[in-house]
Amino acid sequence: MHTLEAINLAKTIKKTQIVHDISLSVKSKEIVGLLGPNGAGKTTSFYMVCGLTNATEGEVFLDGENVTKLPLSARAKLGIGYLPQESSIFKDLSVEENLLIAAEALNLSKDVMYPR
Repeated sequence: MHTLEAINLAKTIKKTQIVHDISLSVKSKEIVGLLGPNGAGKTTSFYMVCGLTNATEGEVFLDGENVTKLPLSARAKLGIGYLPQESSIFKDLSVEENLLIAAEALNLSKDVMYPR
């Protein structure tokens, strides 16, 4: 079982604190959502975890290994990803088709994609 942890993440942009002291721990097969009003920092928090943006403070760990400095591509290869709610360039594809595109980009075998 894998564990993804974010500890004391913070993000400041142009002297404005966007996110302050976010911590979470997610185990394999758990689903997590962040709730809050527009502008509360939900998207920025997910971006920091998956590597789309760097945290000003705090750290991200996968199974106890610090992945904070790893780029998005390296985190994706470890299985850390973000599926946005917003429409994407693949909006006409099904959820499964979008996931298959990501899996193929990682060169995952069919056994991994379809573990039955």
